[in-house]
Amino acid sequence: MSADELERYRQMQHEVEGEYRSTVERMEELKDAGKVKTATYQQLFARKMTLAAFLDLYRKHGLA
Repeated sequence: MSADELERYRQMQHEVEGEYRSTVERMEELKDAGKVKTATYQQLFARKMTLAAFLDLYRKHGLA
């Protein structure tokens, strides 16, 4: 893997981590507003699970 490829990978990893954090924050806002049964909350929950799967793979391979 070239240095450029590694840098692009790391950038992608940071983006996934950031999106995960912002998704969790948005879910907390909706939860605090009593909106856990909304379509938006459910979509965020699904996105959170997808992002968590990526992060788990990174950890599994010692990359996070």
